[in-house]
Amino acid sequence: MLSSVEFIRQSLETHLFFARIMKEHSFFLEVGFTPRDVSFSQQADMFRVEFDRLLGEVIFLSNGVISPGVIQSGEVVTPYTLKAEMASAYLTGVQIQTHLTQAEEGLMGREHLMFAPMHEQAVCMINQKAIALLTALIDFKQNILSNVLSCNMFTVNYPLLIDHIMREAKLYLRIVNRLQMREKIDIDKEIYEQELFWNRIMAEHSKFIRGLLDPTEEDLFNLANNFGREFDKLTEDVKKAINRTLPISKVTEESLEATKRVRDFNAQGTQGLIECKIKSTIIPLLGDHVLRESNHFIRLLKKFQQLV
Repeated sequence: MLSSVEFIRQSLETHLFFARIMKEHSFFLEVGFTPRDVSFSQQADMFRVEFDRLLGEVIFLSNGVISPGVIQSGEVVTPYTLKAEMASAYLTGVQIQTHLTQAEEGLMGREHLMFAPMHEQAVCMINQKAIALLTALIDFKQNILSNVLSCNMFTVNYPLLIDHIMREAKLYLRIVNRLQMREKIDIDKEIYEQELFWNRIMAEHSKFIRGLLDPTEEDLFNLANNFGREFDKLTEDVKKAINRTLPISKVTEESLEATKRVRDFNAQGTQGLIECKIKSTIIPLLGDHVLRESNHFIRLLKKFQQLV
């Protein structure tokens, strides 16, 4: 069973990463619908606003509570997040709450946590809010995907992207449910599950970027395509490790090196989008979004390396 310190810290760290991811998913959905489906755009906007509110509550409780490693990882915010939000708000007309990013930039971590009982109760309430919100958001994404696959809806978002962001929401929901039950994580099992999940995510990021680049951006297209293939292979390698035909330590090491390289690619791409140096249909915030997810995976892989 998780201690109170572990419960508070792990819950807040989870929300700092994933609540921002969910609000951005909602934003990407919101700006992707046609005028006919304005009601879906309004629903997506409602989810975006609700995750903004949840993230604000998390930020308020997190200063001096979360671990320094999470702050330093670049999974909460990056040097590009604020500018990517400002550019994306300008391009779409959606009012993105940049003050949340500014508040996160000022967060401080602490190795040893001191807390009051009210702190634990507040975190428990945040977890319950997240569970309710995520359950509704997953249903919303499933509804969109079903409509798109049955040709009852057009959106600029790939069907795979909608499925991709639904899987991330389901992972977030599973983690929060486990935290709320104070469940201790089986680290050995977690290594396989997380590496399988995130290597697939990295492959899909690269494929989305490849497909959203202007046809003239041949060099970037080829780089993204190569990353997609590399992470597809790593995904298959994790499956081999699960079947004990490949050591997981080897897969973890190769995944870490590949993710560092795709992290650098995503960082350069995000900067290029913000500075209008890349021809594409990629909204700048999507570049920063995938950068933060690669930073998150790098932190996990470094932790796994110490255990395998």
